[in-house]
Amino acid sequence: MKYNAEQVAFMLHEAIDQNREYKSWHCSTQHLMTLVERVVAEEREACANTAGLALLGADKALSDRVLKAIRARGQA
Repeated sequence: MKYNAEQVAFMLHEAIDQNREYKSWHCSTQHLMTLVERVVAEEREACANTAGLALLGADKALSDRVLKAIRARGQA
């Protein structure tokens, strides 16, 4: 999943509103978008790895389809 600048800005504002004691950082929207995309990709891969472990012993074709579907979400 790709995020646009408005979505990243919205998530940032939500995060800031949760706790205003922290100091502000200065970075570009593109830097924030890159960070969000990296975190999402890492979480997706962790989900695929967990699903792979859960599917051990399952039909290989099913297992392959599930893992492919999880990883393909990053291509949408």
